[in-house]
Amino acid sequence: MITNIEQIAIEAALALDAKQAKDIRIFDVRGLSSVTDYAVVATGTSGPHLKALISETQRRMKDLGVTSYRTSGDPDSGWVVVDYVHAVVHVFSSEARAYYAIEKLWATAKEVPLPQV
Repeated sequence: MITNIEQIAIEAALALDAKQAKDIRIFDVRGLSSVTDYAVVATGTSGPHLKALISETQRRMKDLGVTSYRTSGDPDSGWVVVDYVHAVVHVFSSEARAYYAIEKLWATAKEVPLPQV
């Protein structure tokens, strides 16, 4: 079980990386967001790829004893969100990510580097 909340975000990002997500970013949004401590943002290449990214993230987090509070969205819509309370994972299609420009919400947030595996 993970007890370090930053590690939750890092593990989610590593799961996304394992399935070849693009442009993975981890934001420390403590003090900027009232809903979570970390935001993980990544891009998938298609609806099936988004589904695979979310499935891998959920599998890895479950294996680590971290359960999600809620999942919202649909891979075919281009945006899926998984809420792990202390970390929220956003997986976008490239079009949806460009349209919503969610990173602008956290422009002043400290970015956590993705560990190299």
